[in-house]
Amino acid sequence: MSSPLNNVKLFAGSGTEELAEKISKSYGAKLGDKILSRFSDGEIQPFYTESIRGNDVFIIQSTNQPSDNLVELLLMIDAAKRASAHYITAVVPYFGYARQDRKDKPRVSIGAKLIANLITAAGAHRIMTMDLHAAQIQGFFDIPVDHLDGAIIFVPYIKSLNLPNLTIASPDMGGSYRARTFAKYFNAEVIICDKQRKRANEVESMSIIGDVTDQDVVLIDDICDTAGTLTKAAALIMESGARSVRAVCTHAVLSGEAYERIENSMLAEMIVTDTIQVDPEKLKQSKKLKVLSTGELFADAITRVHEHGTISELFQVD
Repeated sequence: MSSPLNNVKLFAGSGTEELAEKISKSYGAKLGDKILSRFSDGEIQPFYTESIRGNDVFIIQSTNQPSDNLVELLLMIDAAKRASAHYITAVVPYFGYARQDRKDKPRVSIGAKLIANLITAAGAHRIMTMDLHAAQIQGFFDIPVDHLDGAIIFVPYIKSLNLPNLTIASPDMGGSYRARTFAKYFNAEVIICDKQRKRANEVESMSIIGDVTDQDVVLIDDICDTAGTLTKAAALIMESGARSVRAVCTHAVLSGEAYERIENSMLAEMIVTDTIQVDPEKLKQSKKLKVLSTGELFADAITRVHEHGTISELFQVD
């Protein structure tokens, strides 16, 4: 679907420009013009250099680190509201702070709820995102949420590999529902890696629930941060008799030593999307990273939202 109308305008945040270009190309319209200026202390001030009065505005920006990405999104929403935009949709391919979705220990914030409140308070009428860390985060918003499913991108790719003994795996207990949902597309068995953490980003121990002997295992996760969990799971799976192991992960945060861990791991490949831009130099050097684009999917969703069409059709995986 690609039938842009005159009153639709797409704008890119500086943290998601490459993906925004792909979305705008698939949608069939150029990105709108804006300027991001900075005061000498680093404070940012985005402003639109064209009229958006009465327009349906889609602001494309993931909220991965640095925190400027989030602040820029909020300021762009506020600027659009004050410029009399008719309807503002925050297109947030990667919704940061989603791992802080509950009070799992005393005296901590529920960051995902706070960010939801900020986006709403800034003036967004709608949010569009993909593969939230927990689907119930949608309930943190008091505005409509279009929660796109990365499976529509990953499943065709995995099918193209023609893996003879496919088994789906979750790298932790928390991702078991995601893995089981994914496995239904292949009528495949599911195994789970049960991990114990010392603290965030540090795994103490891990064990496998299920049999992986002679299986071609695909690990399913939503976020790859330091790659510690995925690479440990891959090593354990191979040591347990699997024939191959690869990982599918929607959001490539890839912080710290993630790139090195992936390259030195037992993974045959790591398949991610472009919701967060992968370092071009690291990608060029990598033998294992493969990036699939979400541009066409988001463009299709934007068209359907603007034309008041159904989004549910975008969840039909071939």
